[in-house]
Parts: sequence; structure tokens; C-alpha cells
Amino acid sequence: MTTISRQPAASPASSTDPLQLVDVDHVRFHVGNAKQAAFFYAHCFGFQIEQVNDLTTGSREAATYLLTQGNIRFLLTSGLTAEHPASLEVAMYGDGVKDVAFTVFDAEKAYERAVKNGATSAAEPRTISDQHGSVTTASIRTYGRCVHTFVSRSGAYELTKVKQGGLFAPRFKKMESIGGSVLSINEYNRKNPTGLKYVDHLVGNVELGKMNYWVKWYEDVLEFTMFKHFDDKDIATDYSALMSKVMASGNNLIKMPINEPAPGKKKSQVQEYLDWHCNTPGVQHLALRTDDELHSIAALRARGVDFLTLPDTYYEKVWDRVNKMLTEHGHQPVKEDHKKVHDLGILVDSDDEGYLLQLFTKPLQDRPTLFFEIICRRGSQSFGKGNFKALFEALELEQERRGNL
Repeated sequence: MTTISRQPAASPASSTDPLQLVDVDHVRFHVGNAKQAAFFYAHCFGFQIEQVNDLTTGSREAATYLLTQGNIRFLLTSGLTAEHPASLEVAMYGDGVKDVAFTVFDAEKAYERAVKNGATSAAEPRTISDQHGSVTTASIRTYGRCVHTFVSRSGAYELTKVKQGGLFAPRFKKMESIGGSVLSINEYNRKNPTGLKYVDHLVGNVELGKMNYWVKWYEDVLEFTMFKHFDDKDIATDYSALMSKVMASGNNLIKMPINEPAPGKKKSQVQEYLDWHCNTPGVQHLALRTDDELHSIAALRARGVDFLTLPDTYYEKVWDRVNKMLTEHGHQPVKEDHKKVHDLGILVDSDDEGYLLQLFTKPLQDRPTLFFEIICRRGSQSFGKGNFKALFEALELEQERRGNL
């Protein structure tokens, strides 16, 4: 039997800092059809369709699928009624990120601290429990449509057990226990992994003039600090520009860049996002980490994932620029095969700590909003500053094709 209460169960662990973030517990998407979206992300990106909470498990208002890969956990939620918040949001914004949730030691204490720091409540603490354990959640509002949910777990629902394949929460069931057999796509993905490990960072787009407001919000409410800062001189082409500040949790585990448009001759990618997102801020992209960029990009391309295309001229200068920086700071040159990097269209950048490889998908749905970044870090903790101009020119080409530049 599953019970729901407003008072959370006692946490088996404790922390002197209520806002110590242990992990990205999950990222929840609101989508028009969770079942179809689950198969899209499984086929194209190699996720396991792990668990479900829907009509067959007793959920009468929404259907939610849990997708996993490495330490990435996506919840895809569709409303089953016209009045459900997910139904209303999808009608307005299309598919997109609703909730970036954090595992904490005590969700109620984290929520109380955040509200004391100035947060607006989105959902008060509540606990769902059964004979196996409990999950306590509480949510606060951040920019636009998005929320942050604090999650604390006990018993069979502790995060370490979820990572090992345990049930995500009461009322969730494993797909095999419902259908009676292993999904063929899950079996295929186990044998043919794409190599995505965890969420490296999540990027939010906000309105012109609001970046510093939300920077201060993350500093005050979640007690983050500024990790990096890029202005319109760093991120600009002849036509468009944006400004970005990267916020990080106290342990640098969670990174949340915040972008705003900057004046330019034409429309920036941030403004295009806002135009097609009802002028509402939201998560523009998720960066998913891999240990082998060449393998992951090749596997994703073979599955039909569309990536931004770079001109061949990019590779005429990139190796000298990147390897010069590496040798100046005592690092080895890029070890990946240069021709394969070129053939796969991967971006490369370096800084005083090492280098990174990255590539960006095209929008994952018909509206030019949400997309993914696939990133591999070889020491570098930056975000590809040397690639900004080339990336923006590629984005502008796609905007022009869509008639939105």
C-alpha cells in the first residue's frame, strides 16, 4: 500500500548544510505523448525505458516514464486530462524541461532554507511511502516555466539503490513487470551503448536584461557562485550575440549557465528560443557527458540524430589553436584521431586545464527550442569559448533556414 503525507519521513543521512546538493536526481520533461517520447529517446539516444507510472500502475492523472543511461535519469510526463499541468504546458510551450531536481539529505530542510532565502514555493513538502521506503519532495520556482525539486530518499528508494536498478519511487513499476518481457529496444541498447554518462550542465535562456537578476537569485536562494562569465564580445558573430554566466553549486557538482540575448544586427539563438517559447524563459539545452566523444557521436549519428554542421574551414585552424594552448600549459596535444574528429563534425577547444570535445544536436522537436549537447572533457572545465563563433555561425545558418534569423 502506498501512502502520501505532508510530513516527510526521517532521512537516514544528515548534512549540516541543507542546500548541499548530492546529485541531479532527475530532469522532468513535460511532453505531449510520454510513451512515444520514451521510444524516441531510447531509439535515438540509447536510453533504457526503465520504469513507468501510468494507468496500469494506478496513476489516473498523468503517465510518467523513467529513462536511464549511466547516471542520467529523465522523467517524461504527459497529462491524462485536459486540466493537468503537463497538458496545459505542452499546449503552450511544446515538449520541454519542466523540472531540474536535486537529491539532498533532507528535502523539507532544503525547501525551508530556499524559501527563507527568498524562493517562491511551487509545491510544499510531501512524502510518498510504502512498505519499502519513502521519497520526500518539495519544489521552488525558478526562471519561467521551470522549477527545482528537492528530493530525499529512504529505504529501497535511496539514490544508490535507484542507480543499481531499484524502483524510482512508490507507484513506479519496471517495464518488464508490466509487459512480461524485455523490450527489444532496451536489449539492443544494452548491447549497443551510446556511452552517455551523466548531466554535465543545463543551460537556461532568459529575457534581455534578466540574466543578472537570475544570477543573484541562484546566489541568494540556492547559494551558488559564479563559475564563468561570457559577454557579447566572447559570444558573437557579425549578426548576433548573447551573454552568459555560469552558476555552480558549492561543490561545483551542479552547473547552470544562464543566457540572455544581446543586441545584434539580427536575432540571436536566445531570442529565437524565447519567440517560440511564448516569450517565457526555460531550459534551452542539456549537456550530456561522455568519456568517448568519437564513439558517442558516431553511435548517435548512426541512430539518426541530427547535429549542427560546421564548415570545413573550421578544421583548418582549430588544431593549431587548440594544441598551442595545450603545450603552453604543459598538456599533451589532443589524442583523438584528427580525421575522425573532422569526419564526425566535432568541435574542439582547450584552456589552461586541458581540452574538450563537444557537438550540439539540432532541435529535438519541431519548435526550435530544446536541444542536447554531447560533451567529453579531457581536463578542461570550460564551455568551449573558442568554438563560440563557429557554433553561432552554424546556428545562424539553421535559423536562416527556418526563417528566424
